[in-house]
Amino acid sequence: MLNKLKLFYRRSRILSSLRTRIFILILLIGLVPCILLHYSILQAYHGRAVSVRTSEVRTQMRVLANHLITYNYMENPSSYTVNAELDLFSTLNDGRVLVIDSHLKVIKDTYAISEGKTIVTAEVVRCLQEGTPGASSGYDPEDGYIEMVTPIVETASLESGDFSGNQTAEEKVRGVLLTSVSTDSIVQTMEALSRTAMLIEVLFALIILFLAFLLSGRLVAPFNRLTQHINEVKEGFSTELVQEPAYYETEQIVGAFNRVLARMRTLDESRSEFVSNVSHELKTPMASMKVLADSLLQNENVPVEMYREFLTDIDAEIDRENKIISDLLSLVKLDNKEVRMNITKVNIGDLTEIICRRIRPLAQKRDIEITLVVERPVVAEIDEVKMTLVLTNLIENAVKYNKEHGKVNVTLDADHQNFTVTVEDTGIGIPEDSIDRIYERFYRVDKSRSREVGGTGLGLAITKNAVLLHRGTIKVRSKLGEGSIFTVTIPLIYNATPISKERANARQRRREQTQIQGQLEHTLQRTEEQLRRTQAKLHFMEHKVEEDRANDEDADVKIWVSSSAAEQDEKKEESDLKKEEQEAKKTEQDSKKEEQEAKKTEQDLKRNGQGAD
Repeated sequence: MLNKLKLFYRRSRILSSLRTRIFILILLIGLVPCILLHYSILQAYHGRAVSVRTSEVRTQMRVLANHLITYNYMENPSSYTVNAELDLFSTLNDGRVLVIDSHLKVIKDTYAISEGKTIVTAEVVRCLQEGTPGASSGYDPEDGYIEMVTPIVETASLESGDFSGNQTAEEKVRGVLLTSVSTDSIVQTMEALSRTAMLIEVLFALIILFLAFLLSGRLVAPFNRLTQHINEVKEGFSTELVQEPAYYETEQIVGAFNRVLARMRTLDESRSEFVSNVSHELKTPMASMKVLADSLLQNENVPVEMYREFLTDIDAEIDRENKIISDLLSLVKLDNKEVRMNITKVNIGDLTEIICRRIRPLAQKRDIEITLVVERPVVAEIDEVKMTLVLTNLIENAVKYNKEHGKVNVTLDADHQNFTVTVEDTGIGIPEDSIDRIYERFYRVDKSRSREVGGTGLGLAITKNAVLLHRGTIKVRSKLGEGSIFTVTIPLIYNATPISKERANARQRRREQTQIQGQLEHTLQRTEEQLRRTQAKLHFMEHKVEEDRANDEDADVKIWVSSSAAEQDEKKEESDLKKEEQEAKKTEQDSKKEEQEAKKTEQDLKRNGQGAD
């Protein structure tokens, strides 16, 4: 039952509303003190009224006791004056008075019921025995009366009819007055006061209800405005940061939301920039191939050397396109949250030596010296393929962006937890304002130089992702014109548990981008396959041109004696030319299809980026 009530409370929009809770809280704060004050005042009045009434009755009973002694009522109960006083007291106080002598016999009963009877009660007996100290009184709230026992005392000092309140050695108890006084008047007064207090409480309740409604609305208003601002941002009607400094709590919420909004903007800008860069990088080689192909098609008598030159340029552009797509596929795979790490124990020194040996021929072309320093043997748990990618990119960049006759120093060292690989070059360096952006995809410090050396702008992004997969770090120090120092730190023992909040956030971002990356990977694979088919066709055309050239050279040295054979050769040559024209047209159509595919890919990437937002 309790669980059902909790479930109903959580599902009820009214009960779970903050305004409702504030309203109820203010209502309780206002009404509970009023109710408590009401009952406390009535109880205080009731106690005070009973106490005052008891004191008044006690005083009157003492006066009556003195009169009983004065008029010797205990010996002669027929005194008219005393009986009149007793009846008057009974009438005015709506009570009953019993005069009891020392033998426990009732001498006088104002109700004329118990006269002549014997009454034995503990209070009466104690009062007869103790005298004044034995006097007692009690209040019965259920029946609504005050009962009092007063001794009738005669003392030696009694001369003028005054009553002495203290019993002395000469004090003699002649009897007891047993009195019952009604408290109906007190109850009636309390009922009147309660009705008045109830009216006041109702008035206060109405005022408190109004104030609770008004204050709850005022207190919740900043949260409503905050919700409205957030909804406007969500619907796209506003892009401004939310401001609501009414409360400390709203400032905290606004701060957190603005940070999330800023992060979303950064992601949106990053995605848009990434889509734009991908589109640009894929479109540039295609545009070059289109220009070269159009040049060949527009000129009818193109020399064979020009054919070869143009086809060589087209083949180079296709290789460049393939490299971009391969790097993108590698980056997408590294970004995938399901990426698998093939962890094995590898000798890092041997691996680094193999990579340096592989890159030395490239360095020798520019007289660049590569030096490897292994401070101590290092064996670590790594993914050999991904670590090879890291070291290859760093050392290769140190060679490509180095100066003529420069140097590249590779240092391997380790401690009890991590091993470090430091790649230092004497190259062109990195500007200080670009250091924080070198790991962005397609970012190039010097775009013209990057294109000259064949860079795609994805190498360092791939490197950083691979390092993070090993739970490592990569840092760079660089000075423009003097060179750069990249330091990679990797744990010796691979730990599959994320070790930093940054890495956890990166994983969260990758989860959000998984669907986009899957579509991107599919599109890139399809584009790569089309480029391969185009390259195969170009190689076929180049081979055909070589055959035509060879046929032309053979035709110059042969002598045809038969006119019919000459006609056949002419027809064959005409047929070959037609085939070449058809092949060229087909190549043009393929190029147009590839351009359409590229545009479609660009649209898909942009649409996917907008969908992810």
